[in-house]
Amino acid sequence: MPSITIRNIPEEVRRALRVRAAMHGRSTEAEVRDILAMAAKPEGRVKLGSLLTSIGREAGLTRADAEVFQKLRNKAPARPMAFE
Repeated sequence: MPSITIRNIPEEVRRALRVRAAMHGRSTEAEVRDILAMAAKPEGRVKLGSLLTSIGREAGLTRADAEVFQKLRNKAPARPMAFE
């Protein structure tokens, strides 16, 4: 699993993290992991697939419409860009 190092954390922040971790019954490292996970991936975020599905439903698209789009879709691999 990847790791990161955070330098120059003020002493009062380190103490607050230790207290917070103790209140939750876990190590300071586990507490920091949880804080980072909540900040990077909040529970209320809208995921792209869910958003696209809701847009399709609002537009009244059916499974038959999706099958038509699938047949019309260009399945050839994309060509890399050339900068020459």
